Parts: sequence; structure tokens; C-alpha cells
Amino acid sequence: MASDNTEVKVLSNTEAHRFEAKVSGIQAFLQYSLSGNSIVFTHTEVPTEIEGRGIGSSLAKAGLDYARRHGLTVVPRCPFVEGYIRKHPEELELVDPALRDEVFSDLS
Repeated sequence: MASDNTEVKVLSNTEAHRFEAKVSGIQAFLQYSLSGNSIVFTHTEVPTEIEGRGIGSSLAKAGLDYARRHGLTVVPRCPFVEGYIRKHPEELELVDPALRDEVFSDLS
């Protein structure tokens, strides 16, 4: 959530393969690629001017919700998304089982 108690609005830009949020006129995004029945989260970018407002978490949540709605397996190549999943182990069920065992063994 943003520091001013307004919810961060995240939009899906399927053409650019990313989830986007604009706060104070500044764009943040979570980039992904699709591979078969998997969504691979590759990069989260939140400019320093708008960091610390929960924008990255809102982007990660939107991406994971999208994966759940579309029956996609998550491959978290982005360290931010991986960290988000570590803080929200209820999302672990979305992660590719091979990665779940390897990367998230301490959460299983």
C-alpha cells in the first residue's frame, strides 16, 4: 500500500508482458515472460522516488494473482518476487515444484 493510505492500482499490460503501477506520475513494473503453462517473473523495477510505499509488493501480488487465475506455474527469477513469496508462504503452491524444493526448501 502507498504511504498515503491509497491502494496501488496495478494494470496488466499483456502486450509488453508486464504489470504496471503509476504512482505520483512515476512508472513501476514487474516484467514477465510466458513459457508453456508457466509465467516467469524476470524483473521488478520501482524507481527510488517511489520506493518504500509497497508498490513492489502490489506488483508481485498482482502477478501471482494472475498466475492463480490462469492456472500458471510460477518461476520466480526475479529476486524481489522470490522474496515476496518467502514473506507470503501461502503463495508457495504456485511455484514450480522443482524450484519449490530447491529454492524454498526452508518453507516447505
